Amino acid sequence: MDKIQMKTPLVEMDGDEMTRVIWKMLKEILITPYVDLKTEYYDLGLKHRDETGDRVTVESAEATKKYGVAVKCATITPNAARVKEYDLHEMWKSPNGTIRAILDGTVFRAPILVKGIVPFLPGWKKPITIARHAYGDVYRNTEAVVPAGSKAELVITAPDGTETRELIHDFKGAGVVQGQHNLDDSIASFARACFNYALDTKQEIWFATKDTISKKYDHRFKDLFQEIFDTEYKEKFDAAGIEYFYTLIDDAVARVVRSEGGFIWACKNYDGDVMSDMVATAFGSLGLMTSVLVSPDGVYEYEAAHGTVTRHYYKWLKGEETSTNSMATLFAWTGALRKRGELDEIPALCEFAGKLEKAAVQTIEEGVMTGDLIPLSSLPEKRKVDTETFLHEVAKRLDALL
Repeated sequence: MDKIQMKTPLVEMDGDEMTRVIWKMLKEILITPYVDLKTEYYDLGLKHRDETGDRVTVESAEATKKYGVAVKCATITPNAARVKEYDLHEMWKSPNGTIRAILDGTVFRAPILVKGIVPFLPGWKKPITIARHAYGDVYRNTEAVVPAGSKAELVITAPDGTETRELIHDFKGAGVVQGQHNLDDSIASFARACFNYALDTKQEIWFATKDTISKKYDHRFKDLFQEIFDTEYKEKFDAAGIEYFYTLIDDAVARVVRSEGGFIWACKNYDGDVMSDMVATAFGSLGLMTSVLVSPDGVYEYEAAHGTVTRHYYKWLKGEETSTNSMATLFAWTGALRKRGELDEIPALCEFAGKLEKAAVQTIEEGVMTGDLIPLSSLPEKRKVDTETFLHEVAKRLDALL
């Protein structure tokens, strides 16, 4: 078949460790043989981020705003051990946090359902989509180590120069302090993105914070969500026959565990980070989770929901066999290709993305899978394969579908 032609480039953000290896394999085996791939490439590998003073991360986000669609590989957020391991100039912030702060918007994460991979909670029959605010909170914080005998205050300086001070704590002993923020405009965009997504997918939506404890910060989220829903979305929800409701985060957890799924669970940034991992694991694996950031102005950034699979990378460096689940990375690529096809009106590109996803799911359902999925599968016959073999098996089924 002739290669599918693209009109506009994707922004391609390469990453780190084992996912970087998979990224290259996946492109060579499953994408470039079928698509005349056009990308604007950015190397977000940790060494290159360090060499550029992390400027490359900002540039990749700005390019995403320009072209409208990006696909991102998993990357390292360095801790002290990584700074030493990679001989970094400093402990750079999360590239995801930097990109999300520039793009704003909401991250939607949903499990990839595969027959034979049974959720750990047997009552879960339908996907649970986590809608995660992508701005602020701990990811944009300021923090400090506090010596004993210090006093920490929250100081707000108004435009006219007047100050409001709130005591945080008198430190008799040493400790730590952290300040975090959010923006009304970003919270409002988060709310609208969630409500629009609920209407598009015809799913009810839950929103949860801890406003009984955080009576100003979390309560601001609750109030803005309710105000926007009442004034802009209530009639639309009534017409669609779906529901929005607010509850405390601890109540939401209990409801989610007892549910059958099939709804959107909206969370603040940190809550969404944690809960999306919980939902992914309970459905089977972080490697079976889609993730897309949708900005208020219609920019899309697709990524894998998991990390760089460091343990497998060290095995790969030694020449040992690795059997790493590539599904989340694959679905990041198909999501980006489909969206590029939709925006550029290239039906063949959208169809290709759908058939590639179908081929990947079919490969697992026929018992061919990577090692992490073997213990999760209820299929009577299973064949463990290395990552490259799995991708070639997907290619065989893709060729049959095309």
